[in-house]
Amino acid sequence: MRKKQLYLSISAALGLALGSHTLAAQDYRQVHQEAILIDTHNDVLISVMEGMDISQDLRGRTHSDLARFKEGGVDAQFFSVWSDETGNFAYANQQIDSLEAIVRRNPDKLLLATDVAGIEQAVREGKMAALIGVEGGHMIDNDLQKLEQLYNRGTRYLTLTWNNSTPWASSAADETSGKLPKSKRGLKGIGKQVVKRMNEMGMIVDLSHVGEKTFWDVMATTSKPVLVSHSCVHSINPVSRNLTDKQIKAVAKNGGVIHLNFYSGFLDPGYSKREKDFRDKYKPEFDSLRAQGWSSSNIAGYMEKKYSDEFLAIRPDLDVLLNHLDHIVKLVGVEYVGIGSDFDGITSAPKELDGVQDFPNVTKGLLARGYSEADVKKILGENFLRVFRANGG
Repeated sequence: MRKKQLYLSISAALGLALGSHTLAAQDYRQVHQEAILIDTHNDVLISVMEGMDISQDLRGRTHSDLARFKEGGVDAQFFSVWSDETGNFAYANQQIDSLEAIVRRNPDKLLLATDVAGIEQAVREGKMAALIGVEGGHMIDNDLQKLEQLYNRGTRYLTLTWNNSTPWASSAADETSGKLPKSKRGLKGIGKQVVKRMNEMGMIVDLSHVGEKTFWDVMATTSKPVLVSHSCVHSINPVSRNLTDKQIKAVAKNGGVIHLNFYSGFLDPGYSKREKDFRDKYKPEFDSLRAQGWSSSNIAGYMEKKYSDEFLAIRPDLDVLLNHLDHIVKLVGVEYVGIGSDFDGITSAPKELDGVQDFPNVTKGLLARGYSEADVKKILGENFLRVFRANGG
Protein backbone atom coordinates (compact mmCIF):
# COMPACT_ATOMS: atom_id res chain seq x y z
CA MET A 1 0.00 0.00 0.00
CA ARG A 2 2.79 2.38 0.87
CA LYS A 3 4.49 1.73 -2.49
CA LYS A 4 1.21 2.43 -4.31
CA GLN A 5 0.71 5.68 -2.41
CA LEU A 6 4.28 6.71 -3.18
CA TYR A 7 3.80 5.90 -6.87
CA LEU A 8 0.58 7.92 -7.03
CA SER A 9 2.24 10.87 -5.28
CA ILE A 10 5.18 10.84 -7.70
CA SER A 11 2.83 10.53 -10.70
CA ALA A 12 0.74 13.45 -9.50
CA ALA A 13 3.82 15.60 -8.98
CA LEU A 14 5.15 14.77 -12.44
CA GLY A 15 1.76 15.53 -13.95
CA LEU A 16 1.66 18.96 -12.31
CA ALA A 17 5.20 19.72 -13.46
CA LEU A 18 4.50 18.65 -17.04
CA GLY A 19 1.20 20.56 -17.02
CA SER A 20 2.93 23.74 -15.87
CA HIS A 21 5.60 23.34 -18.55
CA THR A 22 2.99 22.81 -21.24
CA LEU A 23 1.03 25.89 -20.15
CA ALA A 24 4.14 28.05 -20.03
CA ALA A 25 5.01 26.93 -23.55
CA GLN A 26 1.58 27.58 -25.04
CA ASP A 27 0.84 30.80 -26.89
CA TYR A 28 0.24 33.46 -24.24
CA ARG A 29 -1.72 35.47 -26.78
CA GLN A 30 -4.31 32.72 -27.03
CA VAL A 31 -4.72 32.67 -23.25
CA HIS A 32 -4.97 36.46 -23.26
CA GLN A 33 -7.59 36.43 -26.00
CA GLU A 34 -9.72 33.85 -24.19
CA ALA A 35 -9.70 35.82 -20.93
CA ILE A 36 -12.04 38.75 -20.28
CA LEU A 37 -9.69 41.65 -19.66
CA ILE A 38 -11.14 44.42 -17.50
CA ASP A 39 -8.99 47.46 -16.74
CA THR A 40 -10.56 49.46 -13.92
CA HIS A 41 -8.79 52.77 -14.50
CA ASN A 42 -7.84 54.73 -17.62
CA ASP A 43 -7.61 58.53 -17.79
CA VAL A 44 -7.74 59.08 -21.55
CA LEU A 45 -10.89 61.20 -21.14
CA ILE A 46 -8.50 63.94 -19.95
CA SER A 47 -7.03 63.97 -23.47
CA VAL A 48 -10.51 63.79 -25.00
CA MET A 49 -11.49 66.91 -23.07
CA GLU A 50 -8.38 68.58 -24.52
CA GLY A 51 -9.65 67.86 -28.04
CA MET A 52 -8.11 64.51 -28.95
CA ASP A 53 -10.12 61.86 -30.81
CA ILE A 54 -9.47 58.32 -29.59
CA SER A 55 -10.95 56.88 -32.75
CA GLN A 56 -7.77 58.16 -34.45
CA ASP A 57 -4.22 56.81 -34.14
CA LEU A 58 -2.77 58.60 -31.11
CA ARG A 59 0.50 56.68 -30.76
CA GLY A 60 3.16 58.95 -29.37
CA ARG A 61 0.53 61.24 -27.88
CA THR A 62 -1.46 59.01 -25.53
CA HIS A 63 -1.32 55.51 -24.07
CA SER A 64 -4.74 54.73 -25.53
CA ASP A 65 -6.92 54.80 -28.62
CA LEU A 66 -9.63 52.50 -29.93
CA ALA A 67 -7.38 50.54 -32.27
CA ARG A 68 -4.83 49.90 -29.52
CA PHE A 69 -7.55 48.85 -27.04
CA LYS A 70 -8.47 46.18 -29.60
CA GLU A 71 -4.83 45.23 -30.14
CA GLY A 72 -4.35 44.84 -26.39
CA GLY A 73 -7.38 42.59 -26.01
CA VAL A 74 -9.22 44.97 -23.68
CA ASP A 75 -12.78 43.70 -23.28
CA ALA A 76 -14.02 46.24 -20.73
CA GLN A 77 -12.54 49.59 -19.83
CA PHE A 78 -13.53 51.85 -16.97
CA PHE A 79 -13.03 55.38 -18.23
CA SER A 80 -12.11 57.66 -15.36
CA VAL A 81 -14.15 60.83 -14.96
CA TRP A 82 -11.55 62.97 -13.22
CA SER A 83 -10.71 66.49 -12.23
CA ASP A 84 -8.47 68.10 -9.68
CA GLU A 85 -10.00 69.75 -6.63
CA THR A 86 -11.53 72.51 -8.79
CA GLY A 87 -13.86 70.07 -10.57
CA ASN A 88 -17.53 69.64 -9.80
CA PHE A 89 -20.71 67.79 -10.74
CA ALA A 90 -21.18 69.79 -13.93
CA TYR A 91 -17.69 68.94 -15.18
CA ALA A 92 -18.22 65.26 -14.39
CA ASN A 93 -21.32 65.33 -16.56
CA GLN A 94 -19.44 67.02 -19.39
CA GLN A 95 -16.96 64.13 -19.40
CA ILE A 96 -19.76 61.57 -19.39
CA ASP A 97 -21.31 63.45 -22.32
CA SER A 98 -18.00 63.12 -24.16
CA LEU A 99 -17.76 59.39 -23.51
CA GLU A 100 -21.34 58.85 -24.67
CA ALA A 101 -20.57 60.78 -27.86
CA ILE A 102 -17.53 58.58 -28.52
CA VAL A 103 -19.68 55.46 -28.09
CA ARG A 104 -22.35 56.84 -30.45
CA ARG A 105 -19.75 57.60 -33.11
CA ASN A 106 -18.21 54.13 -32.84
CA PRO A 107 -21.11 51.68 -32.44
CA ASP A 108 -19.13 48.91 -34.14
CA LYS A 109 -16.33 49.18 -31.57
CA LEU A 110 -17.89 50.28 -28.27
CA LEU A 111 -20.87 49.43 -26.09
CA LEU A 112 -21.74 51.53 -23.05
CA ALA A 113 -22.17 49.04 -20.19
CA THR A 114 -23.50 49.36 -16.65
CA ASP A 115 -23.48 45.74 -15.47
CA VAL A 116 -21.96 42.30 -16.02
CA ALA A 117 -24.57 41.50 -18.66
CA GLY A 118 -23.43 44.52 -20.65
CA ILE A 119 -19.80 43.41 -20.49
CA GLU A 120 -20.78 39.92 -21.61
CA GLN A 121 -22.84 41.36 -24.49
CA ALA A 122 -19.87 43.44 -25.64
CA VAL A 123 -17.64 40.35 -25.60
CA ARG A 124 -20.16 38.39 -27.67
CA GLU A 125 -20.41 41.20 -30.21
CA GLY A 126 -16.65 41.72 -30.47
CA LYS A 127 -16.83 45.22 -28.98
CA MET A 128 -15.20 46.82 -25.96
CA ALA A 129 -17.49 47.61 -23.03
CA ALA A 130 -17.10 51.23 -21.95
CA LEU A 131 -17.86 51.81 -18.26
CA ILE A 132 -17.80 54.91 -16.08
CA GLY A 133 -15.88 55.44 -12.85
CA VAL A 134 -15.84 58.86 -11.19
CA GLU A 135 -12.49 59.65 -9.56
CA GLY A 136 -13.04 62.09 -6.74
CA GLY A 137 -15.94 62.45 -4.34
CA HIS A 138 -15.71 66.24 -4.60
CA MET A 139 -17.60 65.92 -7.89
CA ILE A 140 -20.87 65.09 -6.11
CA ASP A 141 -20.77 68.59 -4.56
CA ASN A 142 -21.58 67.14 -1.10
CA ASP A 143 -25.02 66.20 -2.38
CA LEU A 144 -26.48 62.68 -2.20
CA GLN A 145 -28.95 63.51 -4.97
CA LYS A 146 -26.06 64.29 -7.31
CA LEU A 147 -24.48 60.97 -6.34
CA GLU A 148 -27.72 59.29 -7.44
CA GLN A 149 -27.77 61.29 -10.67
CA LEU A 150 -24.26 60.11 -11.51
CA TYR A 151 -25.41 56.53 -10.91
CA ASN A 152 -28.39 57.09 -13.20
CA ARG A 153 -25.99 58.30 -15.88
CA GLY A 154 -24.11 55.01 -15.68
CA THR A 155 -21.40 55.62 -13.07
CA ARG A 156 -20.59 52.29 -11.43
CA TYR A 157 -17.83 53.24 -9.08
CA LEU A 158 -16.88 56.35 -7.15
CA THR A 159 -13.36 56.91 -5.85
CA LEU A 160 -14.26 58.57 -2.55
CA THR A 161 -11.38 61.05 -2.75
CA TRP A 162 -8.73 62.08 -5.19
CA ASN A 163 -5.59 63.64 -3.66
CA ASN A 164 -7.80 66.34 -2.14
CA SER A 165 -10.06 65.55 0.79
CA THR A 166 -13.77 66.30 0.80
CA PRO A 167 -15.67 67.60 3.82
CA TRP A 168 -16.79 64.00 4.35
CA ALA A 169 -13.71 61.88 3.54
CA SER A 170 -9.96 62.43 3.98
CA SER A 171 -7.42 61.55 1.31
CA ALA A 172 -4.13 59.69 1.65
CA ALA A 173 -2.27 62.79 0.43
CA ASP A 174 -3.80 65.03 3.10
CA GLU A 175 -3.54 62.49 5.92
CA THR A 176 0.16 61.83 5.30
CA SER A 177 1.11 65.46 4.64
CA GLY A 178 -0.07 66.52 8.08
CA LYS A 179 -2.56 68.99 6.59
CA LEU A 180 -5.45 67.43 8.45
CA PRO A 181 -5.65 67.06 12.23
CA LYS A 182 -6.70 63.59 13.40
CA SER A 183 -10.11 64.93 14.37
CA LYS A 184 -10.87 65.66 10.69
CA ARG A 185 -9.67 62.36 9.27
CA GLY A 186 -11.92 59.53 8.09
CA LEU A 187 -15.59 59.57 7.14
CA LYS A 188 -17.28 62.71 8.44
CA GLY A 189 -20.64 64.41 7.91
CA ILE A 190 -22.44 62.64 5.10
CA GLY A 191 -19.52 60.26 4.52
CA LYS A 192 -21.19 57.17 5.94
CA GLN A 193 -24.43 58.07 4.16
CA VAL A 194 -22.49 58.23 0.87
CA VAL A 195 -21.10 54.73 1.40
CA LYS A 196 -24.44 53.29 2.46
CA ARG A 197 -26.27 54.90 -0.45
CA MET A 198 -23.69 53.53 -2.87
CA ASN A 199 -24.23 50.07 -1.40
CA GLU A 200 -27.98 50.42 -1.85
CA MET A 201 -27.77 51.63 -5.45
CA GLY A 202 -25.10 49.23 -6.64
CA MET A 203 -22.28 51.75 -7.08
CA ILE A 204 -18.95 50.22 -6.04
CA VAL A 205 -16.97 52.01 -3.32
CA ASP A 206 -13.44 52.64 -4.64
CA LEU A 207 -10.73 53.12 -2.01
CA SER A 208 -7.78 54.19 -4.14
CA HIS A 209 -6.48 57.61 -2.97
CA VAL A 210 -8.26 57.53 0.41
CA GLY A 211 -6.43 57.95 3.70
CA GLU A 212 -6.02 55.08 6.14
CA LYS A 213 -8.61 56.48 8.55
CA THR A 214 -11.12 56.76 5.72
CA PHE A 215 -10.22 53.25 4.59
CA TRP A 216 -10.96 51.73 8.00
CA ASP A 217 -14.13 53.79 8.47
CA VAL A 218 -15.40 52.50 5.12
CA MET A 219 -14.60 48.92 6.07
CA ALA A 220 -16.66 49.36 9.22
CA THR A 221 -19.54 50.86 7.19
CA THR A 222 -19.84 49.06 3.87
CA SER A 223 -22.11 46.07 3.40
CA LYS A 224 -20.69 45.24 -0.05
CA PRO A 225 -17.25 44.27 -1.40
CA VAL A 226 -15.02 47.23 -2.19
CA LEU A 227 -12.75 48.04 -5.11
CA VAL A 228 -9.25 49.49 -5.00
CA SER A 229 -9.12 50.56 -8.64
CA HIS A 230 -5.49 51.62 -9.10
CA SER A 231 -3.09 51.15 -6.18
CA CYS A 232 -0.06 49.02 -5.30
CA VAL A 233 1.71 47.38 -2.33
CA HIS A 234 3.07 49.54 0.49
CA SER A 235 5.49 46.94 1.85
CA ILE A 236 7.29 46.90 -1.50
CA ASN A 237 7.16 50.66 -2.08
CA PRO A 238 6.07 52.70 0.96
CA VAL A 239 4.23 55.59 -0.66
CA SER A 240 0.93 56.89 0.70
CA ARG A 241 -1.09 55.69 -2.31
CA ASN A 242 -0.20 52.05 -1.69
CA LEU A 243 -1.92 49.55 0.60
CA THR A 244 -0.36 48.09 3.72
CA ASP A 245 -0.52 44.33 4.27
CA LYS A 246 -3.15 44.92 6.93
CA GLN A 247 -5.29 46.80 4.42
CA ILE A 248 -4.77 44.11 1.76
CA LYS A 249 -5.98 41.46 4.21
CA ALA A 250 -9.00 43.60 5.07
CA VAL A 251 -9.98 43.94 1.39
CA ALA A 252 -9.75 40.17 0.99
CA LYS A 253 -11.81 39.58 4.12
CA ASN A 254 -14.41 41.99 2.72
CA GLY A 255 -14.49 40.04 -0.55
CA GLY A 256 -13.18 43.01 -2.53
CA VAL A 257 -10.42 43.27 -5.12
CA ILE A 258 -7.23 45.33 -5.54
CA HIS A 259 -6.33 46.43 -9.07
CA LEU A 260 -2.68 47.28 -9.58
CA ASN A 261 -1.53 50.66 -10.87
CA PHE A 262 1.17 50.71 -13.58
CA TYR A 263 2.82 53.96 -12.44
CA SER A 264 6.56 53.44 -12.05
CA GLY A 265 6.67 55.66 -8.98
CA PHE A 266 4.15 53.48 -7.12
CA LEU A 267 5.84 50.24 -8.18
CA ASP A 268 9.58 50.85 -7.86
CA PRO A 269 11.07 52.48 -4.74
CA GLY A 270 14.12 53.56 -6.76
CA TYR A 271 12.21 55.22 -9.58
CA SER A 272 11.63 58.62 -7.96
CA LYS A 273 15.37 59.19 -7.56
CA ARG A 274 16.08 58.19 -11.17
CA GLU A 275 13.28 60.42 -12.43
CA LYS A 276 14.52 63.37 -10.35
CA ASP A 277 18.01 62.98 -11.77
CA PHE A 278 16.55 62.96 -15.30
CA ARG A 279 14.45 66.06 -14.63
CA ASP A 280 17.35 67.89 -13.01
CA LYS A 281 19.54 67.16 -16.03
CA TYR A 282 16.99 68.78 -18.36
CA LYS A 283 15.46 71.27 -15.93
CA PRO A 284 15.65 74.32 -18.24
CA GLU A 285 13.78 72.40 -20.94
CA PHE A 286 11.11 71.17 -18.51
CA ASP A 287 10.68 74.70 -17.14
CA SER A 288 10.40 76.19 -20.63
CA LEU A 289 7.67 73.77 -21.70
CA ARG A 290 5.77 74.35 -18.47
CA ALA A 291 5.99 78.12 -18.99
CA GLN A 292 4.46 77.63 -22.43
CA GLY A 293 1.43 76.02 -20.79
CA TRP A 294 2.19 72.38 -21.59
CA SER A 295 0.50 69.84 -19.32
CA SER A 296 2.62 67.45 -17.24
CA SER A 297 1.56 64.47 -19.35
CA ASN A 298 2.38 66.27 -22.63
CA ILE A 299 5.77 67.35 -21.29
CA ALA A 300 6.50 63.79 -20.21
CA GLY A 301 5.49 62.43 -23.61
CA TYR A 302 7.64 64.97 -25.45
CA MET A 303 10.70 64.39 -23.26
CA GLU A 304 10.26 60.63 -23.46
CA LYS A 305 10.26 60.80 -27.23
CA LYS A 306 13.19 63.23 -27.45
CA TYR A 307 15.38 61.36 -24.96
CA SER A 308 13.98 57.88 -25.53
CA ASP A 309 17.04 55.87 -24.53
CA GLU A 310 17.54 57.76 -21.28
CA PHE A 311 13.85 57.70 -20.42
CA LEU A 312 13.61 53.97 -21.09
CA ALA A 313 16.60 53.33 -18.85
CA ILE A 314 14.94 54.85 -15.79
CA ARG A 315 11.73 52.80 -16.15
CA PRO A 316 11.44 49.63 -14.04
CA ASP A 317 11.17 46.18 -15.57
CA LEU A 318 7.78 44.52 -15.99
CA ASP A 319 8.83 42.09 -13.25
CA VAL A 320 8.44 44.88 -10.69
CA LEU A 321 4.70 45.05 -11.41
CA LEU A 322 4.45 41.27 -11.20
CA ASN A 323 6.25 41.34 -7.83
CA HIS A 324 3.41 43.47 -6.43
CA LEU A 325 0.89 41.02 -7.83
CA ASP A 326 2.80 38.05 -6.39
CA HIS A 327 2.84 39.71 -2.98
CA ILE A 328 -0.94 40.06 -2.87
CA VAL A 329 -1.46 36.51 -4.14
CA LYS A 330 0.90 35.06 -1.52
CA LEU A 331 -0.69 37.16 1.22
CA VAL A 332 -4.40 36.61 0.53
CA GLY A 333 -4.86 34.56 -2.65
CA VAL A 334 -5.27 34.98 -6.39
CA GLU A 335 -8.95 35.92 -6.05
CA TYR A 336 -8.23 39.45 -4.79
CA VAL A 337 -6.05 41.10 -7.42
CA GLY A 338 -6.60 42.65 -10.85
CA ILE A 339 -5.35 45.33 -13.27
CA GLY A 340 -6.04 49.08 -12.98
CA SER A 341 -3.39 50.53 -15.27
CA ASP A 342 -3.95 54.29 -14.82
CA PHE A 343 -2.81 54.66 -18.44
CA ASP A 344 -3.04 58.28 -19.63
CA GLY A 345 -3.01 59.39 -16.01
CA ILE A 346 0.64 58.43 -15.45
CA THR A 347 3.92 59.66 -16.90
CA SER A 348 5.82 56.37 -16.71
CA ALA A 349 4.98 52.65 -16.78
CA PRO A 350 7.27 49.62 -16.67
CA LYS A 351 9.20 48.53 -19.74
CA GLU A 352 7.10 46.46 -22.14
CA LEU A 353 4.03 48.48 -21.14
CA ASP A 354 4.07 51.45 -23.49
CA GLY A 355 0.29 51.60 -23.88
CA VAL A 356 -2.92 49.60 -23.83
CA GLN A 357 -1.71 47.53 -26.78
CA ASP A 358 0.83 45.89 -24.46
CA PHE A 359 -1.55 44.21 -22.00
CA PRO A 360 -0.68 40.77 -23.48
CA ASN A 361 2.79 41.17 -21.97
CA VAL A 362 1.19 40.99 -18.52
CA THR A 363 -0.34 37.63 -19.42
CA LYS A 364 2.99 36.47 -20.82
CA GLY A 365 4.70 37.42 -17.56
CA LEU A 366 2.08 35.70 -15.42
CA LEU A 367 2.35 32.44 -17.35
CA ALA A 368 6.15 32.60 -17.16
CA ARG A 369 5.85 32.84 -13.38
CA GLY A 370 3.76 29.67 -13.25
CA TYR A 371 0.27 31.09 -12.93
CA SER A 372 -2.33 28.74 -14.40
CA GLU A 373 -4.68 29.73 -17.19
CA ALA A 374 -7.51 29.77 -14.62
CA ASP A 375 -5.46 32.10 -12.39
CA VAL A 376 -4.74 34.45 -15.29
CA LYS A 377 -8.42 34.66 -16.14
CA LYS A 378 -9.23 35.54 -12.52
CA ILE A 379 -6.61 38.28 -12.45
CA LEU A 380 -7.51 39.81 -15.80
CA GLY A 381 -11.24 40.04 -15.19
CA GLU A 382 -13.09 37.36 -13.29
CA ASN A 383 -12.18 38.74 -9.87
CA PHE A 384 -13.70 42.09 -10.79
CA LEU A 385 -16.80 40.47 -12.25
CA ARG A 386 -17.35 38.75 -8.90
CA VAL A 387 -17.20 42.08 -7.07
CA PHE A 388 -19.40 43.76 -9.69
CA ARG A 389 -22.07 41.08 -9.27
CA ALA A 390 -21.87 41.30 -5.48
CA ASN A 391 -22.60 45.02 -5.76
CA GLY A 392 -25.64 44.35 -7.94
CA GLY A 393 -23.94 44.86 -11.29
